Amino acid sequence: MSKSPAECVSKEDVRAEIDRIDQALLTLFAERHRYVTRMAQIKNDPHEAHDAKRTQAVIDRVRGRAEALKLDEDQAELIWRTLIDWNVNYEKGIIAARLSAE
Repeated sequence: MSKSPAECVSKEDVRAEIDRIDQALLTLFAERHRYVTRMAQIKNDPHEAHDAKRTQAVIDRVRGRAEALKLDEDQAELIWRTLIDWNVNYEKGIIAARLSAE
């Protein structure tokens, strides 16, 4: 059973909740990664992996949602830009490998 931050009375309580949240985040990242992999299978050119307009739209949405959640928008943007950059490189590799095998 999870505890709210206010219900945590020890460092161990807080760490247990952070570990629970980390597991949930990893599960969501794994799900997201499956969609990124599928996108790489759909795209036909490695240059398609980077879409500046789409990236900016995602960042704008993340910053707005972060603000609404009282989370530092710069921190959220940094996390998402890192995630997007990694995904772009991953997609490029998948697409390039598929094209070289054809």
